[in-house]
Amino acid sequence: MATATLLLPARSRFPAAPLPDDVAKALGRGQRRSAEAGERAQLRRHFQTQPDAWSAAALTRELDVGDADQSVWLRADPANVVPDMHGARLMGHGDTLRPDLADVMHLLPALQPLFVGYGFVLDAPVPSRWYLRLPPGTTLPVFAEPDEVLGDDLFAHLPEGDAGRRWRALLTEAQVVLHQHEWNQQRVADGKRAINSLWFWGGGELPERVTTAHAQVRSRDALLQALAKAAGLQADGEQTVDALVDLRQLRSLDQLGNEAIRPLLAAIARGELKRLVLDFEDGARVEIDKSQRWRFWKKPVQLHDL
Repeated sequence: MATATLLLPARSRFPAAPLPDDVAKALGRGQRRSAEAGERAQLRRHFQTQPDAWSAAALTRELDVGDADQSVWLRADPANVVPDMHGARLMGHGDTLRPDLADVMHLLPALQPLFVGYGFVLDAPVPSRWYLRLPPGTTLPVFAEPDEVLGDDLFAHLPEGDAGRRWRALLTEAQVVLHQHEWNQQRVADGKRAINSLWFWGGGELPERVTTAHAQVRSRDALLQALAKAAGLQADGEQTVDALVDLRQLRSLDQLGNEAIRPLLAAIARGELKRLVLDFEDGARVEIDKSQRWRFWKKPVQLHDL
């Protein structure tokens, strides 16, 4: 019998409002656990790699093009930076900037010469995902993921020390080229944010093996689709066995309670679903199954009280 796991954002992303009574009751009777917080930790609960390394760049490159083997990869995604009194803030990256093929055709030729002298190749098989192919054996510093930096001072998140010096310099050079590029004037005239920076992140090599306990992944997220593909799964297939359903973009408590959880509780009651697992990015986890209906002494619990 199937298990459904909902991959959910941190509970703080939802308003402090009551859930439907039956959902609150199920949460109160469910088995509650705690795990490590954070997006990467959340995904690692569901996917394991051999060796134990994790490169978003290599994984999504393999999804996009299929040529990630035998190279080191680094995402160099289009970004928008806004200066302020204390430095500069990362205000958008990748998909949030709505880049298209015209952006790639105008901006990449201006940027590519910056990297040639280092033996790096910059390309963009998908307008929102730009890649640097690096020679095998290239050592990389730790780069912050863009969602960790969004809205914050980007200089506080750049790689430090000698290992990060080259990348800080390359970022500055890329910003100069993009700031001066006339194509950004057209983007602003079209009501879009300028692509005036890059963000380096996700570096590494393609893992030899990816495994998961799930039989299906349902997600629009490129990294999650890439992990599913590497594990030999068909993302968004028609199977209903042991599915991992990505709802990390959800922000409505009404949708969470009434549209996501309640139908699955009904499926458990009918015997069509064995277990429901709610996995929040902040580390809260709840496991719900039919046997817990006898825990009538357990009080209902609201989302923020888990």
